[in-house]
Amino acid sequence: MHSTHNEPATVASIDLPRYLGTWFEIARLPMRHEPKDFTDITAHYSLQDDGKVRVRNRALDGKGELQESIGQASAVDDSNSKLEVTFLPAGLRWIPFTKGDYWILRIDPDYTTALVGSPDHKYLWLLARQPALDDATMQDYLAHARAQGYDLADLVHTPHTGHPTA
Repeated sequence: MHSTHNEPATVASIDLPRYLGTWFEIARLPMRHEPKDFTDITAHYSLQDDGKVRVRNRALDGKGELQESIGQASAVDDSNSKLEVTFLPAGLRWIPFTKGDYWILRIDPDYTTALVGSPDHKYLWLLARQPALDDATMQDYLAHARAQGYDLADLVHTPHTGHPTA
């Protein structure tokens, strides 16, 4: 069991139907399953018949080839601001400790910009509905991440080349 000390605060609640759709990754903390040479990273969320959320992540790799991973997210509670996400094949999703925490830390009222992180501060994503975000908004959201305890020294800014992956 992990401690709740210094866990980031999430938004009070998320209107899940408004959150669905395509998001462009603007920036992220480095992670092994998203190499630094990936570009045009998008996440598309859609509601499944069972009430869980289908997650389709797409990117262009260093060779310009489309990479895709399909996962599933489920809300931890009624707020919908804390999700557990797995990218394991459907038959293996029962295995414990294979889900990642996907906490929505901040979102604008129009659901056009979102800051998402993990409670252990290892993962962070700045997402937007468009492939670019104005600098003032980006800096405001990144300042929010720093205030929540995220170290942004190695932040990766995701290039969007105009090649569609969504």
